[in-house]
Amino acid sequence: MSIISVRMEIHDNAIQQIVPEGTMAEQIATGLGFTEGPVWCGDYLIFSDIPNNRIVRWCQLNQGPEITTFRTPSGNSNGLTLDNSRRLITCEHSARRVTRTEPDGSIKVVAERYQGKRLNSPNDVVVRADGSIYFTDPPYGLSNPAAGKELPFNGVYRLAPDGELLLLADDFDRPNGLAFSPDEAILYVNDTVRGHIRAFDVKPDGNLENGRVLIEMKAPEPGAPDGMKVDQQGNIYCTGSGGFWIIEPGGNSLGRVMPPELPANMAWGNTDWRSLYLTCRTSVYRLRLNISGIPL
Repeated sequence: MSIISVRMEIHDNAIQQIVPEGTMAEQIATGLGFTEGPVWCGDYLIFSDIPNNRIVRWCQLNQGPEITTFRTPSGNSNGLTLDNSRRLITCEHSARRVTRTEPDGSIKVVAERYQGKRLNSPNDVVVRADGSIYFTDPPYGLSNPAAGKELPFNGVYRLAPDGELLLLADDFDRPNGLAFSPDEAILYVNDTVRGHIRAFDVKPDGNLENGRVLIEMKAPEPGAPDGMKVDQQGNIYCTGSGGFWIIEPGGNSLGRVMPPELPANMAWGNTDWRSLYLTCRTSVYRLRLNISGIPL
């Protein structure tokens, strides 16, 4: 394991109030396949190792860090989160479904088909305070999209508390990461291929309206919009070209933070929610910031 300084591209000096000068990236795990979907579970982190078909558990013990397999096979899980009862919600890429892990360890399928047709490959997921599950469904997990894809679109869905699956948007190219604003009045969803983040107003019934492009995330370095999180001030953190971008709620970029490896997703953690855990290709890194995030 190693500790490496991060580079930063400043677009607005306000970013320095969030990411202090000299911020280091602590590599807490490495030697993995492709890491994704981190979520903090109180005193440990779990994340997906997609090609190795497992969910990994990382825990900081008094004796040092412990890395174990939380679940295998995982359906080549990607996005993970916890629901309001702290049950694990999993987007299973290859199994083409969203599942919930019950307290006894059993796995319940909560979404698998829309209007009788199989989902593409659920990618990322968030849970609203009312218990609704929102997830994106691009075809990245299909080995042969031309042969296996049953739906003619790549959707954004809401699974209502009563179990009804509702299509919220079908006009994305590749919907990917998503996150709520702190008051849950806005849902942010990015589109990896189009390279931007869209914002939607969330209606009282949980449906979406007034969709608009919040920011175009174009830059020459490798990377595209993927995982997203929000801090307590409403700033949006989105992986993308070069690293991860920090964007104020009005859509202006404060800058980019460039860790040692290109990140795909992130999660807030630790008791003060000021640690940002980054799943970066074959490794996982931790950064300490000057602001607390919104849990999950």
